[in-house]
Amino acid sequence: MLALLRSGHRCFHQSKQLPACYHLSSTAGTADSRHASRPSPPPIQVLLTESAGRGVFATRNIEPGELIHTAKPIVSHPSLSSVNKVCYFCLKTTPNGFHIDQQKESFCSEECREQAKGFYEVEKKADWSAFVDHCRSRALKYPLLAKRLACMVISGMTSAEGLDVLQPALLSAEMISLMEEELGLLRDALKGAGMTTEQLTFLTIEWYAGVLARIRINAFRIELAGGSYEDLLALAAASVESEAAVGNAVYMLPSFYNHDCDPNTHIVWVENVEARLKALRDIKAGEELRICYIDASMSRDARQNILSNGFGFECRCARCMSND
Repeated sequence: MLALLRSGHRCFHQSKQLPACYHLSSTAGTADSRHASRPSPPPIQVLLTESAGRGVFATRNIEPGELIHTAKPIVSHPSLSSVNKVCYFCLKTTPNGFHIDQQKESFCSEECREQAKGFYEVEKKADWSAFVDHCRSRALKYPLLAKRLACMVISGMTSAEGLDVLQPALLSAEMISLMEEELGLLRDALKGAGMTTEQLTFLTIEWYAGVLARIRINAFRIELAGGSYEDLLALAAASVESEAAVGNAVYMLPSFYNHDCDPNTHIVWVENVEARLKALRDIKAGEELRICYIDASMSRDARQNILSNGFGFECRCARCMSND
């Protein structure tokens, strides 16, 4: 099964639009850059498509197997079933991680512990038991990302508007009403940790709903391809549980890739949360790069059903249109 599931398809109504042509400055491990003094920009640009909002397009020919670019997450969080098994920052398996203050969270290296220092200093002061119990009892995973993002905002690691450029899902009044309880639990935990009213000014239902609306359709489920044989066995065993992934993450550039049931690009995670976008076949300059949000081996009807009910759109890719 393809190790990639998206939470939904992005809607195309948004308050903030990128320019029609959005050039990237992140790096890629291309053949041309291996001998250069510094990595070259990835061979892609973000453009507005005719029917699918923003999309990612090749600026030159790309060869099969080429690493197009890598991406670090804007925000990530371990799944509840993996929180004491993976690095609390990069989600790498940590059998011998650096434990902090005898808590169950651990880090795979001093570097990860240092990079997490800002939000973790906020997180570890709070009692998250009520918030976590709420999420676990309802099988919720995205509020954990919102919690992490809130702690990042409080610590100054990011701004409250950090996800605004991403396209949001459309939320009903009923859905927003259901979010109020978990927002209350989040605020209570932070208040109990000594956060001031001024520090929590941004933490309104409008902010919380807006963040979850973006997380819902831009979050990737992280399943690591690397690791030992024991890791692979553990992953297989976990797949029968409600939480098969080691965590979830939101990225900037990967969120702009549209879906295709016969994709020319795929996304993999080798040993941690850093995403790697690789070409599956020859891609011509000007061609749109697309990934598959679901298990591409399913029948057309099954794919259409999942994409419609879970992602909110009817797929009209060439494979679906040919009834394959």
